[in-house]
Amino acid sequence: MTALTLSSSSAATLRADAVVIGVAKGEKGPVVASGAEAVDKAFDGKLATVLETLGATGGEGEVTKLPAPSGLKAPVVLAVGLGDTPDKGEGYGAEALRRAAGAAARALSGSKKGAFALPVGSAADAAAVAEGALLGAYAFTAYRNSNGNGTGNGKKNADDKTTPLAEVTLLGAKPRDKAFKAAAERATALAAEVNRARDLVNTPSNDLTPKAFAAAAQTAAKEHGLKAEVLDEKALAKGGYGGLTGVGQGSANPPRLVRLAYTHPKAKKTLALVGKGITYDSGGISLKPAGHNETMKCDMSGAAAVFAAVVAAARLGLEVNVTGWLALAENMPSGSATRPGDVLRMYSGKTVEVLNTDAEGRLVLADALTRASEEKPHAIVDVATLTGAMILALGNRTFGIMANDEAFRTAVHGIAEEAGEQSWPMPLPKELRKSMDSPVADLANIGERAGGGLVAGLFLKEFVGDGITWAHLDIAGPAFHEGAPFGYTPKGGTGSAVRTLVRLAERTAAGDLA
Repeated sequence: MTALTLSSSSAATLRADAVVIGVAKGEKGPVVASGAEAVDKAFDGKLATVLETLGATGGEGEVTKLPAPSGLKAPVVLAVGLGDTPDKGEGYGAEALRRAAGAAARALSGSKKGAFALPVGSAADAAAVAEGALLGAYAFTAYRNSNGNGTGNGKKNADDKTTPLAEVTLLGAKPRDKAFKAAAERATALAAEVNRARDLVNTPSNDLTPKAFAAAAQTAAKEHGLKAEVLDEKALAKGGYGGLTGVGQGSANPPRLVRLAYTHPKAKKTLALVGKGITYDSGGISLKPAGHNETMKCDMSGAAAVFAAVVAAARLGLEVNVTGWLALAENMPSGSATRPGDVLRMYSGKTVEVLNTDAEGRLVLADALTRASEEKPHAIVDVATLTGAMILALGNRTFGIMANDEAFRTAVHGIAEEAGEQSWPMPLPKELRKSMDSPVADLANIGERAGGGLVAGLFLKEFVGDGITWAHLDIAGPAFHEGAPFGYTPKGGTGSAVRTLVRLAERTAAGDLA
């Protein structure tokens, strides 16, 4: 992973491949942001004019490279857009800093060192820049054997542009200040875990089976002092986990339920996180149509987010107990697969008529939610790429939040905003519950097509223990990005919801949530 260092050196004297400065969008043209004073001086105070001549506007995410003058040790100046100039007395928002730093880090792929001279007037600013740069520097290269020029010789050139920026040096960040040091440490741990989730999501399903996913969790547990328990297909069948068993029975790769637990001796509360981990989703017998299968390795993004968040809590030493439940299965069609019309007996004892085998995520989550409820946590949050309906409602960059407690839903929405993740609170209309009534079972796994994402939330609510506060995050839109990278968001797995879950754990540890 990209290294992060703090430095009090001047942007003019530090040796690096490039010095990164911020440019804002002013009323009369680009405005050089604070932090770049030494660079502007090297341009005789005319840096803004030079940038405008080159067509720079300061628009968000805009990147302009120009050769450095003789007064700088770095050979290149990289100006990145911050968006509109803030009002007097206000700084740039954390998300603007994250995205600018991320865009700059991506533009410096293949470089050894970037000196970031962006506005860092506070430790919070430094945290945002560090986080954005480390997330933007991400690249998934596990399956690349070529050297970047198509020869496929198994070796990498030093100038391979697919290689992430090796080091981010944050200028003006007060390396001896406790707040700045803590911000850097948090950003490093958080980015590492978001990138862990991204790696898992990007890994092909032939390698990331439920068994392999469970093994990865066990390995991380040993490294970070977590307790890991894995139920294999025999234990699941014996324990009555009808949802996990039913979804996974059509695959040659059997299901798993993983429990990861981080405990702190001073913790007063326990937060349970539940993740959907469908390592590949063909739709089962209700096969997905052509064009909808190619990215279905990402259907385990919820479990990846939960896994990463639990490890992050351990790395940060948070004073809260965090338990992660990874509901892992592969949904495949075969002679042994669950059929439409079959009835499954869930771990809770409730029976579910399976009318659509492609509505499988809610089945594995139901078992995990019931099991998590048995431990009586203070709150449960599940995360899942659950419904295409949520994408239709909120688009590709925003996840929906549903909950059995309006105050908790509001709090999670606010926490997501703090973390820099786009979300929106969604309702759980009682009238939609009737659409899941079944003539042969306690309920069906699908209901009305209109409001399908809300119906799925209502289904999950049926399996949350009485009196337990619960929220459901449907990350179907932002979990996997198929377009061009932007800001600190790469193409492919994004690590959606990891930052929200970690912030939620921090707020719980601080006693900010009831």
